[in-house]
Amino acid sequence: QVQLAESGGGLVQPGGSLRLSCAASESINSFAVMRWYRQAPGKQREMVASIGSGGSTIYADSVKGRFTISRDNAKNAVYLQMNSLKPEDTAVYYCNAAQFVSTTWSHYWGQGTKVTVPS
Repeated sequence: QVQLAESGGGLVQPGGSLRLSCAASESINSFAVMRWYRQAPGKQREMVASIGSGGSTIYADSVKGRFTISRDNAKNAVYLQMNSLKPEDTAVYYCNAAQFVSTTWSHYWGQGTKVTVPS
C-alpha cells in the first residue's frame, strides 16, 4: 500500500505563497488521479485540485488562478503551489492518490500538513 507524506505547510501572511509537496513511497504512475484536499476547522473536507495521469487538471472555484497542481512522476511527487493566500485557505491539506483496479477505486491518504493564513 502506498504511503503518502505531505510537507510544506506553515504560517504565512495574507498574499503570501507556499508550496506543498506530497511524496509517495512508490511510483505514482499507477494512480489515475492525484488530488489535494483540505479541511478547515468545523468544515467538511473539500477537493482543492486534481491532476490526471496525462496532466489534465481541475481546480475548485475558490482557488482557480491562485493554486497550481503539478506532478513529477520521476520523483513520485505531487505539488501544490499556492499563491495569493487568503485567511479562508487556512486548513489541513491532504494528498490523495486514486487507483482504479478492475471495477473498484481505491483511495490513499497522507497525514496532512497544516496551512495557516491569519486574518
